[in-house]
Amino acid sequence: MKDLKTNPGTSTHNICIQHGEKILASQLPQVKNKGYDFAPPFREITVHLYLIGVMWRHGEDLNLVINPREHALASLHTMLVKTGMSEKNAQKRIALLKNMSQTEDGSDTLAVSSGYQAMQDDNSLDMIFEEYRDEARVSGALWRLYNRGKKIMFIGGGAAAFLAIWFVTVFIPSSSGVAVLAAGLFAAALVVIPTFMVGALIYRVKFKKNPTSTVRRL
Repeated sequence: MKDLKTNPGTSTHNICIQHGEKILASQLPQVKNKGYDFAPPFREITVHLYLIGVMWRHGEDLNLVINPREHALASLHTMLVKTGMSEKNAQKRIALLKNMSQTEDGSDTLAVSSGYQAMQDDNSLDMIFEEYRDEARVSGALWRLYNRGKKIMFIGGGAAAFLAIWFVTVFIPSSSGVAVLAAGLFAAALVVIPTFMVGALIYRVKFKKNPTSTVRRL
C-alpha cells in the first residue's frame, strides 16, 4: 500500500471512489426493497468486493501507471479510511478482500466480476445477494444466534466466576488462592460449556446443510 500512496496516479483514487459511490447508490434501493436478512459482515464484504470490480473497470479508462486492479484495492483502502475505518483495520480489510477476490483457480469471484461488468441501475448487486438468499450460513438469524451466545458465555460465565470466587472467599476463608481460582473457573465452565453445546446443537439442526456443500466464494 505504501508504494501506491506515493505513485503519481494517486490522485485518480478520488475519481474511482466517486464512480464507485455513484454505481453503489444506484444499486442499493433495489437491495433494500428486497429486505434481505444477511449477517452484517457478509453484506459488507460483498459490497466491498463489488466495489473493487466497479473501480477496477473504471480505472482501466484512466491511463494509470499501475495495475488497475491494484489501483482499485488502493482506492477502496482510501474510501474505507475516509468513511471512518482506522488505517490498521483498513489494511487488514484490504488484505482479506484481496484474498477473497479470487477463487482457487485464480478466476474472479462473483461479486468482483459482477462489479466489473456493472452499469448504473442494472441491479447487478441485487443479483449477487439473490444468489445467497437461501444460504443459512450467511443469514442474519445465524449471526444473531452467534451474538446472543457470545454474550451469554462472556457475561454469564464472568458473573458465575465472580459469584463463585466471592462465595469461597467469604464463606471458606481458609481456601488457598488456587482453590478460589479453580472454583471460579469451574463455575464459569458450568455456564460456558452448556451454552456452547446448545448453540452447536441449534446450528446443526437449523442451519447446517449437507456436509459436502460449501458456501460459494463471493
